[in-house]
Amino acid sequence: MKEPATNPNRRKFDDDFKQHALKMIENGQSVRSVAQGLGVSENLLHKWKQSRHANRSDLETEKADLRARLRQVEVERDS
Repeated sequence: MKEPATNPNRRKFDDDFKQHALKMIENGQSVRSVAQGLGVSENLLHKWKQSRHANRSDLETEKADLRARLRQVEVERDS
């Protein structure tokens, strides 16, 4: 089976870099100015924002599930 092609020039960004970029946007800087200042594409910043919101949504769902499970266990314990 053929391995997927990878781009050797593709840059990798660590989580700290991504969080810093997103914090700049949250603090009122435009996506365009952050992209230009950090040397990344605007599209990439938008993808990071979407991913961050999806992760938060997943965490909120998990938190609600855990709270419901805790209530169930407390009821079972108390009966």
